[in-house]
Amino acid sequence: MEKITRHVRSVLSAIGIPIAIALLVRATLVQAYHIPSGSMEDTLFPGDFVLAEKVSYGPWVPGRFPGFSTRLPSVRIPGLRELRPGDVVIFQSPRDPEIDLVKRCVAIAGQTVEMRNKRLYVDGKPYEDPTTSKSVDPRSLAARDQFGPYDVPPGYFFAMGDNRDNSFDSRFFGAVPLTNVRAHPIAIYFSWNGSGAALGKVRWSHLGGVH
Repeated sequence: MEKITRHVRSVLSAIGIPIAIALLVRATLVQAYHIPSGSMEDTLFPGDFVLAEKVSYGPWVPGRFPGFSTRLPSVRIPGLRELRPGDVVIFQSPRDPEIDLVKRCVAIAGQTVEMRNKRLYVDGKPYEDPTTSKSVDPRSLAARDQFGPYDVPPGYFFAMGDNRDNSFDSRFFGAVPLTNVRAHPIAIYFSWNGSGAALGKVRWSHLGGVH
C-alpha cells in the first residue's frame, strides 16, 4: 500500500508541477488568443491566433482559469508602462465581463475624440491611422461616423477597431476602464482563412508581429 501511495504521489507531482508552471506563465507572462471577428481588419483577421504578453500593462493573477469564462478573484501586479495611443490591446468587455475584446487604443485620459464624416480626430487633429486600417462603406451613419467631441475621463481609454465600418467599440459602449486591460498582442503565430487548398488556407504572409 505504501508503495502504491508513493507511486501516486510521484505521478501527481510529475503532472502537477508542469501544469502549475503553465498556469503561472499564462497568468503572468503570455497567453494565446483567437481572433473571432473582423473588427480589426486588416491588422488582425478572423482565424488569427495571437500571442499576447501581460507584463507591459500588469497581469491580473490568477485571472481566468483555462477553459472557463468566469474570472477568479485576482490582484494586479504593476506593469512596466502605461497604455499608449496606438497600442493594440486586449481588454475585458465593458458590457460583458466574460468576454475579451481586441481593439486599438486611440486616445487616453484627458484627450478629446471626435469623428467627422468617417474621419477620426484626437485633440482636434487628424488621427494617424495605421496602414492596415480601413473604411470601405461609402455611407455616413450618425452613431458610427459622426461622434463627439468626447473627453476621455481619468482612468479610462478610448478603443476603436481598425475596421472602422465594422467594429463595436467605444463609439457605442463608451470609454473603457484601464482596469479592464488584460494583454498586449505581440505576434500572429497562426492564421487560418478556411478557403482554398490545404496549404492555401493558411495566411503565411500574415504571420509575424502585431503593429
